[in-house]
Amino acid sequence: MLIAGRYELNTAIGRGAMGEVWRAYDQMLGRPVAVKVLLAQNDDRTADSRFRLEAQTAGRLHHPHVVGVLDFGEHEGRLFLVMELVEGDSLSRVLSDDGPLPAERVARIAAQAAAGLAVAHEQGIVHRDIKPGNLLLDADGTVKIGDFGIARFMDDPSAALTATGQIVGTSLYIAPERALGKPAGPASDVYSLGCVLYQLLTGNPPFRAGTPIAVLHQHLDAAPVPPRELGVALPPAFENYLLGLLAKRPEERPTALQIADWFASGSWRGHAEPLPAVAQEPPPAPAPAPQPPAVPRSVTGPATTYKLPPSAGVPGHRAAHRQRPAAAGRRGRSPAGGRQPATLRAFAEQRPHVVALIAAAALFLVAMFVGMSMFS
Repeated sequence: MLIAGRYELNTAIGRGAMGEVWRAYDQMLGRPVAVKVLLAQNDDRTADSRFRLEAQTAGRLHHPHVVGVLDFGEHEGRLFLVMELVEGDSLSRVLSDDGPLPAERVARIAAQAAAGLAVAHEQGIVHRDIKPGNLLLDADGTVKIGDFGIARFMDDPSAALTATGQIVGTSLYIAPERALGKPAGPASDVYSLGCVLYQLLTGNPPFRAGTPIAVLHQHLDAAPVPPRELGVALPPAFENYLLGLLAKRPEERPTALQIADWFASGSWRGHAEPLPAVAQEPPPAPAPAPQPPAVPRSVTGPATTYKLPPSAGVPGHRAAHRQRPAAAGRRGRSPAGGRQPATLRAFAEQRPHVVALIAAAALFLVAMFVGMSMFS
């Protein structure tokens, strides 16, 4: 079948409530594409409007983790939507074939899916139907969010095209506020993503029951079982953050952008951040070395060590002393060639005068003795 004179439909690859998806080939641009065609017989009276809404919604988004819309039109009374072809499986098929996934892979899926949601939320778009079947993996394992068929523009509440009080979405992944009939917001998509991640880790969504109404009650009142209690090998940081996505109150959940950054940074591993270096106290200053007692300085020179007199109580102590140069012609020498003590030198210098005084005194005594003898 050839649509719009350029899209050749080859193989049906999916079917939903409103339409069916075909693997096709764009003859004009020479590339494979996916073409979604609205079912000819559809009981939903709003199907045409919702189909157009999906084209308008996805057409506003251009991101590596969102399935891109390439074209939109009508062929023989049936609307069609041309999209980027994702060469891979949905997460629903991966879970069916492989079962629970390791934490490393789930963290990578979480970062990419949240990045795609963050772009939608920035454009004022709430997906409202995040589930494994709407998260596709291409050949390289890259996540792409598809099927914006029931998305809602946040600035146009009537754009959801649902009857008053009708809940749109899949009960296994629906947020508590939506179970109460409140409008969906970005935090609602975050909760749904948390349910998907929980299922990827454990093999089952966080809440299951026999009827959709019973599941809605669990979303409102029940606490999810921590995955590690189910035997899942998961870092505590990952588990705590995942349970935060499933918080009952929307304001307690992180944003899609915060989720993308947290998982992309590797914080889910829970590695402790290095502590700041502890300032080491400086070692105590060494005690000052004992100093020798102060030595008196001479009047004319530097410090000199003297021989202690016997009264100092240190018998036999000897010390060297600095010798002064002798003045030429004034100081005599000892018989051994050394210098004479100062008192002896002074006596030697005054010796002639002393001898004369002694001689005079002797003559005086002799004269006195002679005089006394003459008068006796």
